[in-house]
Amino acid sequence: MQTLPDALVEEEEKTDVADPWVTIVWNDPVNLMSYVTYVFESYFGHPRAKAEKLMKQVHEQGRAVVSTGSLEAMEVDVQAMHGFGLWATLQRSGQ
Repeated sequence: MQTLPDALVEEEEKTDVADPWVTIVWNDPVNLMSYVTYVFESYFGHPRAKAEKLMKQVHEQGRAVVSTGSLEAMEVDVQAMHGFGLWATLQRSGQ
């Protein structure tokens, strides 16, 4: 088994923290705005005002960043959004 030098591990951790991943929910012609708000409240635990703000951003701008974190956490969030029937993707936050 090969291990990374401490300097490389520290650099990799800095990159992960400095440039986290995001989950993006995209507008679709299927889901009601009230349902999207409900998903953002129930899954992410966003207060109603924030959930409505994100829902309006999805509806009016075509997309919204709904969560930020590690690649693994965003993969879980994207799969959860798919489970709710929403269109979602992930990408590095700096893009």
